[in-house]
Amino acid sequence: MFIKMLFSDPNTYLMWVTLVVFSICCHEYLHARVALWQGDSTAADQGHLTLNPMKQMGLFAIIMLLVIGIAWGQVPVNPSRMKHKYSDALVSFAGPFMNLVLFLIFAAGAALVARFSPHAVYGNTGPEYGLMMLLSLGAALNIVLFIFNMLPIPILDGFNVFSFVFPGIHKVNPELKNGITAVLFIVVFIYFDIIWKLGFFITNSTVQIIEAVLKTLI
Repeated sequence: MFIKMLFSDPNTYLMWVTLVVFSICCHEYLHARVALWQGDSTAADQGHLTLNPMKQMGLFAIIMLLVIGIAWGQVPVNPSRMKHKYSDALVSFAGPFMNLVLFLIFAAGAALVARFSPHAVYGNTGPEYGLMMLLSLGAALNIVLFIFNMLPIPILDGFNVFSFVFPGIHKVNPELKNGITAVLFIVVFIYFDIIWKLGFFITNSTVQIIEAVLKTLI
């Protein structure tokens, strides 16, 4: 169980918990901020314009994170209060977009560390190595959150974006849609390790590209 890592590898445990909480809270914050921008103050009225994990995630999600390493967040929105027909899709995309931005920030940070402190890449100890681990894991986590949340599965952000592009999806029989949703979640759960491998591949490739650019500039 994930919580055992607290005793076997406390540094990695605390690193993961911190990164997950920070990433989810930023994700949910931008949902709330863009919803307000689009005319829906529901999330703002309920105090979601904050990075407070108790508000963005809730106690149960935080406990699940500490015990099994997985958590979630949720921001209330009311599409009927939004200004435009594309507002709901825009609000839905805001969260994954924040994860994409965080991915680029973490990847750029990792590239900077790799450029100016090679020991951080090839060493196994020291503060530079720990910083490299933090930045690389933060980048991988956020690109995985982006990919996962953009899957066109109901209850995920990607479904609203997909529905805006292909509005005919709302005409699908609800029972059929629920069945497809269940199957898709099972498939994603079974092959989630592939998404993580893809996340680390994208992270490593991006860090190497940014580092190469830095070498030509500095």
